[in-house]
Order: sequence, then structure tokens, then C-alpha cells
Amino acid sequence: MRGDDATRGDPTRRAFAKYGGAVALGGLLAGCTEGSADGNSGDGTEIGESGNDTDTASTTSTEPDTEGEESGGVSYTAAMEPVGEVTFEAVPERWVAYDGGFADMAVALGRGDGLAGVGNADRYYTYVYDELPGVDVDRSPIEAHPQVRTKEEFYELDADIHLYDPQMLVNWFDWGEDDVAEIRDNVAPFFGNLIFRRSDGWHDYRYYTLYEAFERVATAFDERERYEAFAEFHESFIADAQARLPPTDDRPSVFLTFEGTDEPETFSPYRLVDKGTSKKQWLDLGVTDALAGTDVENLSTTNRGELDYENLLELDPDVILVRGHERKSPTEFRDTVLAYMEDHPVGSELTAVQNGRVYRGGYLNQGPIHNLFLTERAAKQLYPEEFGPVTGDAELFDRQRVADIINGAF
Repeated sequence: MRGDDATRGDPTRRAFAKYGGAVALGGLLAGCTEGSADGNSGDGTEIGESGNDTDTASTTSTEPDTEGEESGGVSYTAAMEPVGEVTFEAVPERWVAYDGGFADMAVALGRGDGLAGVGNADRYYTYVYDELPGVDVDRSPIEAHPQVRTKEEFYELDADIHLYDPQMLVNWFDWGEDDVAEIRDNVAPFFGNLIFRRSDGWHDYRYYTLYEAFERVATAFDERERYEAFAEFHESFIADAQARLPPTDDRPSVFLTFEGTDEPETFSPYRLVDKGTSKKQWLDLGVTDALAGTDVENLSTTNRGELDYENLLELDPDVILVRGHERKSPTEFRDTVLAYMEDHPVGSELTAVQNGRVYRGGYLNQGPIHNLFLTERAAKQLYPEEFGPVTGDAELFDRQRVADIINGAF
């Protein structure tokens, strides 16, 4: 392992971070971890769609510098809070992402071959790529480096960019600001923002929507055209789906929860009024929150409460969405979780249980590819009369077109 003052073997792959954004916070919430599997720490109350509106969209500037010209390249910049502006001397090749959402962004940009490891492999669902012709992600780096969280691992992997919110490392994994600076200066910059939820007290800098973050990551990889093709495809897909939605009064009430066991007795609630990226599909599809008008708080807030079957019976939602089971197939979920609820003396009285409308609730860290599949699934769960049954074969978006964009056919 290299020392603190070591330099990399290939200087043309270096990138220098210039902190032009929010001042990094200390360990205000050190030890605030995410839980297991799909996460039982959840999302929280939002502070607005874009947070601090003073942060503008990331920009690319291609101005030759002396070192860049000598290596046959140019430098360019990308920006994202809390890191600020980062100058790249060459397009990053090797990358590490903390969660599946940012890893999925890199794959969507045609950069899957550069994956060196992930920070939380349990939250990176690669099976969706199996439905995209010619798109494949080698899982061996994930399996070899499934929890990249220590300085030693960052040195070992020697990546060109770290798709991490560095303040997550400070507040969840007890890093110091000097540790962040060391890895930034000796290995590669951090470039990420914790966007899947909006409840952490230490996150007092800008939040981004999924596509705002994706655009900035695209700038970092110098993949503007591929991003624009993806964004155009996504916008059309969402617009078509929204045009088919029934009137608001005819939409089902939805209860979103985390419960990772096969025999649930209590349920940790999510609110569907916030704008964390883990809720994107439900917000785009105009769901009605079954907890609207109640004083029930979000799963990751301090004073949240768990609900039991009696509480749920008072709400009696039309649809129940349970997170924590994304490694199960729909059939496995029905044969375990739903089957248990159907046999429960109180749970069996729930309208959603009686109608078989208890489904997997999607995962927390979703990127642009994930979101297409999760939105398609959600549309079928909520509006089967319009979009077809959950178990049906109807496809709501063109897999080949998505694969073409990823593979460079814009």
C-alpha cells in the first residue's frame, strides 16, 4: 500500500478536487448507519426538490493545460455538492461507487467495464441488466470488494473517481475530514451526494433529483451525449405512463413499509410525500399516501413508530408495498410474506391482503436503469387494469433502445 505522499503511476489519470461547495460537516450523526438488506433506516422528510437553489447544473469546460497537452488530452470540470468543482485531466476509467444508484449511473453511461468495487454490495441489484441485450456487468469486482469503506481499500483499488458522498463516510463510518482529504489527494476525488433519502441532519447542502445527479456524473465521465439520450428516453417513458393514469380520485391508497422478515408482525412506515430518489417511481405515478393526514412519521426519523396489524386495519390501504425482499422473485414473495399475512388472524382482514395486492416495494438506491424497471413494475402493481398484471409479460419501455444507448448507439 502506498504512503500518504505517494503518487500514482499514470499521471494522466489524475483528477484534482477543488472544493467550491458546502463546507464539510463533522461527525454530527456518527454511527447513523443504514441497516441491512434493503435498509431499515429508510427515507425522511424532504427539504425541497433541489435543496439549496444556489447550486447550478454541472458544466463541462474543455480548456487545454500544459500537462494535458503533453499527454494528448484536455482538462475539464464537473461539479456536485458537497465536493464542489472537480477538474479532470483525463476521463476516469476505474471507478468505485458506494451504492447501487451511482453504480447504475456509471453503467448507464457505458462505463460498466471500469467497475472496481462497491461500498455496499447488498444494495446493488445487477439482475436488471439481464434484460438488456448486450449489457453485462462483471460481478467479480463486486464480489471481491463488496464493502469499500476503509482508506486501505481505496488505496488498493486505485480508482480514478469515487462515486461517494464523502460526508456519508464522515457521519456513518467515522472518517475524519483529514481522511477524506488524504484519499482525495493521494488516490482520486470523491464525487457523489446522498440522494436516496432526505432525513439526515448533517446533510445541509444541496440535494439532487435522480437525473440532476445523473447529469453531473455524466459530466464527470465526459458522457454528455449518452446522458441526453437517456434523459430524453426517460422523459418520454414517464410522460407516456402519466398520460395513462386514472383520475386522482380513482387511484389506490398505498402504504409503503420496510419489513425484512418473512413473517411480519410490525411495519416500519415510509411517507410518500418526500422526494428522495428511492421514492421516484411512486411520485411519478401519482400515488395516494395511505398515511396522509396522520401523525405517523417516516421510518428514519427519530420519533417514528412501528405499526402493527391493528394499526394497519385502521388505515386499510388498497396496496401494501414491503421493502426488504428484493432478492426474492415475485413468486417467492407471495409464497412467504403474503402467505403469512393471509394466514394472520388480523392481517387477513386487510383489503390489500384479501385482494392479493401486497408487493415488493422496490429498493432504496436506484439509478436510471433501475428506475425504468422499477417504474414499470410499480405501474403494474398500482394500475393493473391499464398496464397489465404484475406477473404479465407486457413491457412498458423498449429494452433494446436502452441497451443501444448504453452501448453507444445514440
